Amino acid sequence: MKELSLQDYIDGIKNQDRTILARAITLVESSLSSHKDMASELIREILPLCGRARRIGISGTPGVGKSTFLENFGMRLIDSGKKIAVLAIDPTSQITGGSILGDKTRMQNLSVSPNSFIRPTPNGKTLGGVASKTREAMLLCDAFGFDYIFIETVGVGQSEIAVASVVDFFVLLMQPGSGDELQGIKRGILEVSDLVVVNKADGKQLAISKMAKHDYEKSLSVLQEKRAWQTSVVLCSSIQRTGFDEIENQIQDYYKNFFKEEMRKIQLKKWVKELVLNHFSEKLEAYSELDNKIADIEQNQKSLYTVISEIYKDIK
Repeated sequence: MKELSLQDYIDGIKNQDRTILARAITLVESSLSSHKDMASELIREILPLCGRARRIGISGTPGVGKSTFLENFGMRLIDSGKKIAVLAIDPTSQITGGSILGDKTRMQNLSVSPNSFIRPTPNGKTLGGVASKTREAMLLCDAFGFDYIFIETVGVGQSEIAVASVVDFFVLLMQPGSGDELQGIKRGILEVSDLVVVNKADGKQLAISKMAKHDYEKSLSVLQEKRAWQTSVVLCSSIQRTGFDEIENQIQDYYKNFFKEEMRKIQLKKWVKELVLNHFSEKLEAYSELDNKIADIEQNQKSLYTVISEIYKDIK
């Protein structure tokens, strides 16, 4: 395969070459130092092209139907003339390091549409339901010209709250009758959700879904009492495509009446902080004197804070 220059990547993104986009995402995900330098330059060059796409997070417990929802809701948007990208984050095994990366098989219609782009990415060791280079991939898709960029996250948990700082609008999919309503772990994620969708609300599940909707509305009225945007709860059947009108209306209303460009500045600030912390984390992992420093503490030769200060000076 031909080695691409920085200009090749820039031109490919501007000309909406999907193969170049895929290779550009691979470039920013690479851990090779030579690739990191080019990736940094690429992001700098394409930043002026970013800002048009709507960035939407999709989260929910495994089995709630995130991929089916994205498949059918995404095709609806495409049918209305929109172009969409899906950055689907797959969980990585902490034992083998492998991941399934099966989202393209779960979104068969979306994966073959010329107006969509699906990129499954392993999350590696990264917490927060997103991969370490999700933001860079999102910027590349934004510069490419997609109208919507969906980030499908690993699952639900307190660490998933981090994804809310990556996107503009955060959708939480819940499944009726699975006990999710009672799990305290949902408190944090409910607080940052911009829309709660009770999925699989059809057939025998419809009555339970209506009860779940009522419970979530009560919870949100307490958890988001001081929040400017009032999060709604919508009943949805991804298979029957019911509830899609209301979901789209909620998204449109959010961007029309609530979303402000200053929110992207807040996202950027959090990203910079994370990059700085990741930089120090990588340096600490490679710090050869760490065991000796810890031994100094254990042998009471130096205080904890003295050692921390020394380590900071060594790795900064």
